[in-house]
Amino acid sequence: MSVRRLSLSGVALCAITLVSGCSMFGFGDDEGADARVSSECQRSRSSCMYEGRYEPNEKEYAEQEAKRLNKASAAKLRRGW
Repeated sequence: MSVRRLSLSGVALCAITLVSGCSMFGFGDDEGADARVSSECQRSRSSCMYEGRYEPNEKEYAEQEAKRLNKASAAKLRRGW
């Protein structure tokens, strides 16, 4: 019984190590896609502007979120990172 439990624990430990290793080295995330979109927007702002209609309350939410993010960035810069 204890050998079986030990082997199951070993398999679980290997699985956890594999998953954490993948996330640590950036496998399985899409930050590269975000960086690519960001660099495209820096080159051509008009390509990133949304010209369609807003959903109800979406514009207000977007403006509030932009204000919140700007305040957070300003606070971070004042702290010196």
